[in-house]
Amino acid sequence: MTLQASIAFLLQVNLWDMVQQSGPVGMLVLALLLCFSIYSWTVIFAKWRALGGGRSANARFLRAFRKANGLEAVMVASEQYRPSPLVSVFDFGYEEIARQVKARGKVTNRTSLERSLQLGISEELAKLERNMNWLATVASVSPFIGLLGTVMGIIREFQDLGQVGGQSLKTVGPGIGEALIATAMGLFAAIPAAIFYNLFSNAIREIGARMDDFALEFLNMADRGFGE
Repeated sequence: MTLQASIAFLLQVNLWDMVQQSGPVGMLVLALLLCFSIYSWTVIFAKWRALGGGRSANARFLRAFRKANGLEAVMVASEQYRPSPLVSVFDFGYEEIARQVKARGKVTNRTSLERSLQLGISEELAKLERNMNWLATVASVSPFIGLLGTVMGIIREFQDLGQVGGQSLKTVGPGIGEALIATAMGLFAAIPAAIFYNLFSNAIREIGARMDDFALEFLNMADRGFGE
């Protein structure tokens, strides 16, 4: 069978029929990769909405924060910007200020306030990075799982070839085509996961930088309103 004839054969074969003719190992690999792909897209859509909503809410909250006359006014206005990670950082800082003012009448421990803000940033980053490890795992592991399915399928075809005594590519061509579906499925699962992992990682780093900057602005406002 020539290369052109092989390509023509693959184009004529129904993809679903090829999947159905895969062996038990091939079917297991395809099912596993399909689950990986579905869950990855679920994570991608959820993370896309969360990061997009968070960045939009960050911009609105930051404008309100900079226009406010003091931390109390920001606290009242913050309720309408809850999707913003900056609001959570603000809450950590405001609660620490409230504790110090209640105990001593003013902010006396700036280091403690800085630590509280950093805890807020760390907590928000942990939320933003949730399920990112899944995308990284799918991106790195799926091609190898697909390759495993392909190799096992090719081994099965050559074993069958040896048993029937066939010697032509025409005999094993369909089976090899079926086995290659596993590799294609592995790439189908891995490529989107890798692309969106990089996009989301950049977005999370950007939001993290915005939170660090906001912590400095918060400290400046706290110094003006509750200076020693």
